[in-house]
Amino acid sequence: MALLIFLLVPLTGRYFMTSSLPPQLSGQRRWPLFIVVAVGVFMSTLDSSMVNIALPFIMRDFGSHLHTTEWVVLIYLLTITATLLLWGHLGDRIGKNKIYSGGLFLFALGSLACAMAGTLAALIVSRCGQALGAAMMMSTGPAIIKQTFPANQLGRSLGLIGIAVSLGLMTGPALGGIIMEFYSWRVIFLITVPVGLVFCLFARVIIPVTPRQKVSHRFDWAGVLLWGLALLFLSLAISQASAADRSGFRVILFLVAGLLTLLFFVKVEAGSGSPLLPLHLFSRRFFNAAVTCAVLSFMILFVVIMLTPFYLDRVLALSSSRIGLVMMSIPLAVMVVAPAAGRLSDRIGARLLSTGGLALSCLGLLFLANLPADVQPWQIAVRLALMGCGQAMFLAPNSASLLGRVERQYAGAAAALLATARNLGMLLGIAQAGLVFSLVFSHATHGLDMKDFSAANTDSFLLAMSTAFHVAAAFGLLGVNISWWRGAAPFVAAADGELASGER
Repeated sequence: MALLIFLLVPLTGRYFMTSSLPPQLSGQRRWPLFIVVAVGVFMSTLDSSMVNIALPFIMRDFGSHLHTTEWVVLIYLLTITATLLLWGHLGDRIGKNKIYSGGLFLFALGSLACAMAGTLAALIVSRCGQALGAAMMMSTGPAIIKQTFPANQLGRSLGLIGIAVSLGLMTGPALGGIIMEFYSWRVIFLITVPVGLVFCLFARVIIPVTPRQKVSHRFDWAGVLLWGLALLFLSLAISQASAADRSGFRVILFLVAGLLTLLFFVKVEAGSGSPLLPLHLFSRRFFNAAVTCAVLSFMILFVVIMLTPFYLDRVLALSSSRIGLVMMSIPLAVMVVAPAAGRLSDRIGARLLSTGGLALSCLGLLFLANLPADVQPWQIAVRLALMGCGQAMFLAPNSASLLGRVERQYAGAAAALLATARNLGMLLGIAQAGLVFSLVFSHATHGLDMKDFSAANTDSFLLAMSTAFHVAAAFGLLGVNISWWRGAAPFVAAADGELASGER
C-alpha cells in the first residue's frame, strides 16, 4: 500500500507547484491531497495501537514498574489532549498546510527517537515529541479535507478518513504482534520514520496554502499553559498514587495543584476575548451530555486496552502475534458496526443509540471482569468484540447529536472539543487502570508490582484486573444515565445561527 502511494503522489504532485490554490480543487488534484491526509491519520493511529500491544514487552525490557511504564502511553495522550486546541487555533492563524506538514516531520523525528531510546525516560520524552506531531495532524487534517472537497463529496471524504482511522486501529495490534514476535518493539517505531519524512515533503507540495484568518484578539497563551499544567498535575497525582512506594504528601500536592490550576484555567477562559475553550457552550444540556459521555466512553475502552494485553501475556502466556489478533477484535467490530450506526442515527436520533451503545460496552466490560485463568483466546475476542460494537453504536450518533445542533460559527470549536474529550477519556482510562490495578495487586501480594508477576500471583492479578474493570463499569453506567437524559429533541440541522428545537 505504502509503495503504491509513493508511486501515485509524485506523479500527481506537479499539479500543486503553485504557492496558492483555490479551496475547491479539481478531482484530478483533490485525491492526492486526500491520500496525504489519510496516510498521516493512518500512521498516527497505527503507531498508537501498536504501542498498546508493546507495553508488556517494554516493561520486561526496561524492568520498569507499571506506574512508570504506563507513561509511555500516558504522555502521548496527555500531550495530544493538552495541545489539540492549540494547533487548531494556530492552523487558522498561520496556515493549516504548515501545521500539517510540520506535524508529519515532527512525528517522524519522534518515532526515530523512540526507536533509539536507551532508557524508559528517553522513550517517554520521545513519545511526547511524537505526540506533538500527531496532534498537529489530528487538528488540521479534517479541516483541510473540508476546505478542499465540495459539499456534495464532503461526507464521503470524511467517511474515507474514518476508514483510514479504523484500518490503523485494526492493523496495529496484528502488525505489532508479528513484529515483536520476530524483532524488538523498537521496530514498531522505525517503520513510520521513512513514511513520515517522505509524506512531509509531499504535503509541502500538495496541500494548498490556506488564507490566514484575521483575528482581533490576542492568542490565549495563558489558557494553553494552564490547561496543559492542570492535566499534567492531575496525571502525576494518579500515577504517584499507583506507585508501590507512593507518598501521600506528593499525591495530595499534585492533586491540589491540578485542581487549583484547573479552576484558574476556567477563570481565565471566562474572561478571555478569544478563549481556548468556549465555556458558554457548556451551558447547553445536549452539549454537556455529548462531551461528558465521550470522555466516559473512551475512558472505559482504554481501561480494557491498557490491561488486557498484560492479561494475555502474563496469565495466558500467548505469543505477541496472538495477542495482536485477539486485541484486533475491538477495531474490527467498530469498523463493521459504525457505518450502520451512523446511518441509523439520522433516522432515530442519538439518544437511544448512544445510550444503548454505552450500555452494551458496560456489558462487555462486565463479561471481561469475570475472566478465569484458563479461558480460550476466542472467548476473550468475543467479549472484546461486544465492547467494540457498543463503542461503534455510541460514537457516530453522539458526535452527530453535538455537531448537528451547534451554530455554524462554533462547529470547528465543537469538533475540536469532541476530539479533546476523546483523548481526555483515553488519558483517564490509562490512569485509572494503572491506579486501581496497582493498588489492588500491591495489597493482595504484600507490596509487589506487575513487573514482579509470577504464576503464583495469578489470583491476585485476576482480582486486580476485575476490580479495575468493575470500577470502569461504574463510570460507564454513569455515562449511560447522562446519555439517556441528554434530551430527546428532534434532530434539525443548525442553520442561520439557530439551535435545534431552541435548546440552549
